[in-house]
Amino acid sequence: MASSLTKDSASTTGSEKTFFGHPRGLATLFMTEMWERFSYYGMKALLTVYLLSGGPGAGEGSMGGGLAMDVATTTVIVSVYSAMVYLLAMPGGWLGDRVWGPRKTVAIAAVTIMAGHVTLALPGGQAPFFAGLALVAAGSGLLKANISTMVGHLYDGPDDPRRDGGFTIFYMGINAGAFFAPLAIGTVGQKVNWHLGFSMAAVGMAIGLAAFLMGTRNLSPKSDVVPKPLAAEERTAFLRKAMIWVAIAAVFYGVVGFTGHFTLNWAMIPLTIIGLVVPAAVLLRIKRDKDLSAPEQSKMTGYIWFFVAAAVFWMIYDQGASTVQAFGEGKASHSMLGFGFPTSWYQSLNPLFVMAAAPVFAWIWMWLNRQGKEPSSIVKFTMGLVLIGVSFFFFLIPLGMAANGTSVSPMWLVGIYFIQTVGELCLSPVGLSVTTKMAPAKYASQMMGVWFLAVTAGDSITSLLSNPAVLGVSLDRTGAVAVEAALAVLAGVAVFMYRKKVKEHMGAVR
Repeated sequence: MASSLTKDSASTTGSEKTFFGHPRGLATLFMTEMWERFSYYGMKALLTVYLLSGGPGAGEGSMGGGLAMDVATTTVIVSVYSAMVYLLAMPGGWLGDRVWGPRKTVAIAAVTIMAGHVTLALPGGQAPFFAGLALVAAGSGLLKANISTMVGHLYDGPDDPRRDGGFTIFYMGINAGAFFAPLAIGTVGQKVNWHLGFSMAAVGMAIGLAAFLMGTRNLSPKSDVVPKPLAAEERTAFLRKAMIWVAIAAVFYGVVGFTGHFTLNWAMIPLTIIGLVVPAAVLLRIKRDKDLSAPEQSKMTGYIWFFVAAAVFWMIYDQGASTVQAFGEGKASHSMLGFGFPTSWYQSLNPLFVMAAAPVFAWIWMWLNRQGKEPSSIVKFTMGLVLIGVSFFFFLIPLGMAANGTSVSPMWLVGIYFIQTVGELCLSPVGLSVTTKMAPAKYASQMMGVWFLAVTAGDSITSLLSNPAVLGVSLDRTGAVAVEAALAVLAGVAVFMYRKKVKEHMGAVR
């Protein structure tokens, strides 16, 4: 690391040292995010297998000691958890903008996440597990938008030539943490002790928090500023409303609990509904805002196409951590070429493929651009949707092979995750780009949170479908997988067929 530190009087943070030619604060945020992602993805790699362990969906040789849930309930829990992480990114960004400022919000987030992992590590069954899961989701929501904002603060505005490179380095930190986490935390959790694995996630977040606090002097002074602080009367009104809603929830669930009627669905179903209603309400509120100009209204109409298509994409993609992971646990061999491995390792495949393929894709798009043949944003989006559908058509093959009880090769799952990652690289960067380009000026700072809501909506649909108390669709069966695959491909075809109409709504955005 020392060899990469050079003198640079142009650093925006006031430090003379740089990190690979970037402001020194990038190293602080890189380390913070890498360890936060290590803790997050390490826990997520254990989530499905821990819920299944000891139950009907667990594979042969499962360690036991988990919550012994079936695949449907496991899918509901994992989907709701993921939906809430992305839903809470919006209030997390709001708290950074209006109450604490980004730096303080990130510190609070890190402490909350660490507390969540510590709670998960406690024995005691479902109570500490769900309490820990709630804390991790809340902390992740607080951190997600604010730490990216702080990366932007390190540079001299959007035209700083180092800005894109800085975000690329930061993105590599995310994937590095996500890659190593299942290998370390997953191995310890599955092979030694579940709660020791969750403890390792807490240690990872503690390292990230320490790196953040020790390097905070290298961050931009902007990160301490509350951009739009609440006025005293606004703060009072906010606290009053928050306390009223907390009191209503406490009384309601207290009555349900004391009367002996409480089940898991008393929490899961309302959260699923919230995960569907909030994205729809946010889009409707923006679309109906009379302050928007006619071109902005048109762009929002075009953006809704992207949003709905993205929700379909994430609905299937995020099943890589639930439906596909559960299949790997129960129906795939746990060894390859004589080498045994814990099934949590499957969750390392996506970040590995991202780190390997992202530079290739960047080169391909640049090469095609020079030839005047780079696909438009709409075509790239279509490619992503079709590929996520293809991944589930591909999933049908091992599903059919395992129908008679045969354990299939792990390479089938490697193939599924690879196709999904290629689809992600076509769709996700484009989604981020069109979100910033099509955002109405009034909602410029909020639109990234709106993009995250597409993930919330997709995961909420998965939860609604899988929940036995609602629709009860077995998403690990060939019929459901085929329908989802066809839906994604048809969505891609629909976007492509109406591309001229969508382009008209996009205006100058390409």
